[in-house]
Amino acid sequence: MKAMKAATHDLFRRIFAIIKPPPNMTLSEWADKFRYLSKKTSAEPGKWKTSKAPYQREIMDAISDINTQKVIVMSAAQIGKTDGFILNTCGYYMDYDPCPIMILQPNAQPMAESFSKDRLTPMLRDTPRLRGKVNSKTRNSGNTILHKEFPGGYIVIVGANSPAGLSSRPIRLLLADEVDRYPPTAGKEGDPLLLASKRLTTFWNKREVYISTPTIKGASRIEVEYENSTQEVWHVPCPACGIYQPLVWAQVEFDRENISERMEVFYKCEKCEVARTETEWKELFTEGKFVATYPKKPVRGFHLNALASLFVEWRDIVIKFIEANEEKKKGNIEPLKVWTNTEMGQTWEEPGSDLDWEVFYNRREKYNCEIPGDVMILTAGIDTQDDRFEVEVVGWGAEKESWGIQYAVIRGDLKQAQVWKDLDAFLSQTFTREDGAKMHIARACIDAQGHFFNEVCAYCKTRVARGIYPIRGVGGFDKPYIPRPSTNNRVKVPLFNLGVDTGKALLYQSLGVEEEGANYCHFPKERDRGYGKDYFRGLTAERMVLTYKRGKSFYIWKLKEGQRRNEPLDTRNYAQAALEISTVALKKSDDSDAPAPQTGRKRGIRVLSNGV
Repeated sequence: MKAMKAATHDLFRRIFAIIKPPPNMTLSEWADKFRYLSKKTSAEPGKWKTSKAPYQREIMDAISDINTQKVIVMSAAQIGKTDGFILNTCGYYMDYDPCPIMILQPNAQPMAESFSKDRLTPMLRDTPRLRGKVNSKTRNSGNTILHKEFPGGYIVIVGANSPAGLSSRPIRLLLADEVDRYPPTAGKEGDPLLLASKRLTTFWNKREVYISTPTIKGASRIEVEYENSTQEVWHVPCPACGIYQPLVWAQVEFDRENISERMEVFYKCEKCEVARTETEWKELFTEGKFVATYPKKPVRGFHLNALASLFVEWRDIVIKFIEANEEKKKGNIEPLKVWTNTEMGQTWEEPGSDLDWEVFYNRREKYNCEIPGDVMILTAGIDTQDDRFEVEVVGWGAEKESWGIQYAVIRGDLKQAQVWKDLDAFLSQTFTREDGAKMHIARACIDAQGHFFNEVCAYCKTRVARGIYPIRGVGGFDKPYIPRPSTNNRVKVPLFNLGVDTGKALLYQSLGVEEEGANYCHFPKERDRGYGKDYFRGLTAERMVLTYKRGKSFYIWKLKEGQRRNEPLDTRNYAQAALEISTVALKKSDDSDAPAPQTGRKRGIRVLSNGV
């Protein structure tokens, strides 16, 4: 009897040892104990150490906190988001709390497949605790590139552009990576994040983690999520006074006259105003903490910029800023936009696109010649209406500095041959540069949208050798400005489907340049060139506005209130596109290197200039 009781006691002891819950362990504790970094993916392979990125600890532990259902991370690049918050989370739940997991990437190919092959698989192979959990020995093991089964659950990796993948299975843990790069809708099914989150409804202990570098203010998914969260910002103590504070760009100090790899960067405390070096500040990062703006909100939201990263030197951030700011002075805001998103982890607020036409009208200048001497190439843009063509000839110099040369309205019924002859005569004429050189229009884009598509294509068919191309405008900021031409038309002429919204944004950037030089726009004051008040009203006729469709925000170009005509904006956009099609490198050079203008004879044409 005693032997039986002892055997029974031993049996139950072993049963309870198997079924008892594991000891409490946070995600960061699991990572520090079990996670290994792979040689293939890390500059410092080996055992994971959260102390190398101390800001990750609180975020990881929030993800594994049973009382938190949703975690938002809006951050700069290069802070270890993928390893810290995606891969560690996968490993933790596979090992410690198995469940169905979905990893949502911006697209299925190549991002989802690349993540599986280059990041997830090396972790499963090189972390001993996870090795062997996914059976890869048999064909029916449940292990594919995008689907991996393990005891108690599975990992499925889905592209946000795949409606079938988003609606096919229940999940308990959703890891959404780079959500600002998701398409507005997955096919015709709707918002991919909403579709994925619906897969969580059957689990009481569901978990969502949204991670992304932000993009455009007002159109950023991650910013909206962050604004509805606790809004926790990383704070560190000052080396001088010990007061905790967030690291902000405004407090960074450096010598603008001594920009080099040896430059020293300081950070000035916002409280005691003592400036200390990067090394002194980063020595105290292990004492950093997140401070919440709205601590009672149920969603945990975290924000980080690159100043908090131990993987990035402040000097590199400063140099990138200076280079981006120099480009901004030339009218190119894209590098500064990228810097704001990827270094500061902040959304980019599009600059005011509501230009004042009077500013450009009042800054007109007298050329005292037909074409200024710095012009290297001429292009033209032609807008097509039922009763006229509107044409602008633009001269381009080094670094895309531009000069308006002629704006003309060629009137006539486009069903009749004469107006086409008048257009051809206008585009065939030569212009005289200040140094006496004769120049012709090297490239031209003519609008084929509308009632005369076939006529425009037929006209261009025999003039492609002269650089005259038909174009059609395609809306949307995700469309490339100059795509590959298509010959999908009756006469098989190369046709460009221009990303006109992108082109308008580039043009407005150039119009915003206030100093002569790169990207600056000159306009003539001579009365017979067509640059009167109506031209400038049309050039600035549109503004970029934020709108919503299917619950998603995006920017569109829209006519200003009371404005009816925008042909000058379109013609300048097309002339700009013609320059891009030409692929001429407009670099600063001496006169001997300037493009050789071709001579020609001016012809008489019937033109009514846009009036002053």
